[in-house]
Amino acid sequence: MLVEVARQLFAQNGVADTTMNDIAAASQKGRRTLYTYFRNKEEIYMACVESELQIVTTTLQSVMKQNLEPEAKLEAFIRAHFNVFKDMVIRNGSLHAELFKDITEIEKLRRKMDKKEAVMLAQILKSGNEKDVFEVKDIRKTAQIMQYALKGMEVPYIRENIRNRHEQSQFIYDLLFNGLKKKNN
Repeated sequence: MLVEVARQLFAQNGVADTTMNDIAAASQKGRRTLYTYFRNKEEIYMACVESELQIVTTTLQSVMKQNLEPEAKLEAFIRAHFNVFKDMVIRNGSLHAELFKDITEIEKLRRKMDKKEAVMLAQILKSGNEKDVFEVKDIRKTAQIMQYALKGMEVPYIRENIRNRHEQSQFIYDLLFNGLKKKNN
């Protein structure tokens, strides 16, 4: 509850303009309670980031649980990836600007999620190989490269107009899945 209250305040006011007193007051808890769980505002901020990354992981895991054929699952996974990040930015208002100020710390937290995401992509690719839908020679490396590509396209995707979400994710999916090679008739 403290993390969610802090996240909302950070999103509304920014991290710099939110104090421990603000968080304590908004959560209707005393400062002592707040300091029982967190040493400082930076710890609460990092807990907020971890909480947001957990939402990403949970969203992607829900796609993995769907009973879809590999190609459809890969497409759903890619769409979910981009949409959950865009939703995170929308939900967090001014907080998303803070995410880029200390990118090194954020990347440390994100690394765990990135590894989980690469494992999920590898599972989809393996299933596609087994069902003779994909032809992937090195599943682990391919999954890792796909994860890097998705991560690299997050900011441009997020900046796109929300009305173009489906079109944008379809373009990215087509590029990742079908590549640049001319199709034979």
